[in-house]
Amino acid sequence: MLQRLTPLAVSSLLFCTTLSAAAFELRSTEVSEGATLDKAQVYSGYGCTGGNLSPALSWTGAPAGTLSFALTVFDPDAPTGKGWWHWIVYDLPAATNSLSRGIGHAGSLPTGAIEALNDFGARGFGGACPPPGDKPHRYVFTIHALSVVKLEVPRDASAELISLAINANQLGKASITARYGR
Repeated sequence: MLQRLTPLAVSSLLFCTTLSAAAFELRSTEVSEGATLDKAQVYSGYGCTGGNLSPALSWTGAPAGTLSFALTVFDPDAPTGKGWWHWIVYDLPAATNSLSRGIGHAGSLPTGAIEALNDFGARGFGGACPPPGDKPHRYVFTIHALSVVKLEVPRDASAELISLAINANQLGKASITARYGR
């Protein structure tokens, strides 16, 4: 037999769902929502002259059942027809809750973590470098909580295949979207 919920009970359920959905959060002291990226996060090459350093990132409130994380940085505005992958790190252990500035260049990733090839053709962070004269591009930094310890993808997998595996195993995600133009 179905039991009818009172309006108060429905409101309480919606409130609890909203709280749990909002609990997973990505933070940075160097990148903020809607702000312009600093020169430190700009690529060094292709006419761009930045530091090409990944920003310090931290996250809290991962969903229950999180067994690993993946971090992606994606530019949906790149004039490629498919966007541009600036950074993908996956198989980050569940105990990880931050990545320091410049990790991959100046430090080492947590044991077991893998950096995929970005669309610059290199492993590691590739900073912002939109074409001159384009409107400022969006750079979406996303931490994905995953239901698996390891993504079962080949080491040389494309960014698209890794993204598919991330989305298939995702329990939750949190993002910061910054901008940059030149």
